[in-house]
Amino acid sequence: MSNNDQVKIGMVSVSDRASSGVYEDKGIPALKNWISKTLINQVEFVERLIPDEQETIEQTLRDLSDVDGCDLILTTGGTGPSPRDVTPDATVAIADKVMPGFGEQMRQISLNFVPTAILSRQVAVIRKKTLIINLPGQPKSIQETLEGLKDSDGKVISHGIFAAVPYCVDLIGGPYIETNEDYCKAFRPKSAIRQK
Repeated sequence: MSNNDQVKIGMVSVSDRASSGVYEDKGIPALKNWISKTLINQVEFVERLIPDEQETIEQTLRDLSDVDGCDLILTTGGTGPSPRDVTPDATVAIADKVMPGFGEQMRQISLNFVPTAILSRQVAVIRKKTLIINLPGQPKSIQETLEGLKDSDGKVISHGIFAAVPYCVDLIGGPYIETNEDYCKAFRPKSAIRQK
């Protein structure tokens, strides 16, 4: 890996109760742990813990993309059907392009566990040169959607969404992201693989 490939990742936990101190946020620590063991790149994290307020979420995502220059923003929480769940609405509101495949795959993975996975409204979008992905709120679900599912023999049952993230970031002009294949094998066409 070249020394130039530092990745800046925004992490946003959207929760009224965690942001007001009612309980400890578990989303950001789970995300940080997974990213730290999975990416080979040097990573700079920019963390935000905010309430379920659409204007606040929109402004936070704009700031992380436009001001902080994050290459990737991962949100956790606020993706269900209840009136306070507005993370996807805020995410789409600040988007240049919607990337529906990410949400479709996250729901597909979660359907292996619960039929209520179809209630999730998770989306992924591109804003300028930033990929923004809404993830579930539970640490176990975060890991499952990022790395996918394997059977007891290690055979892939369902691909995780993170396998597609590095190439997507390439395509929008971001840094070359490399992964530890024990956790997640990044997929790129042969022509897009950087020679060592």
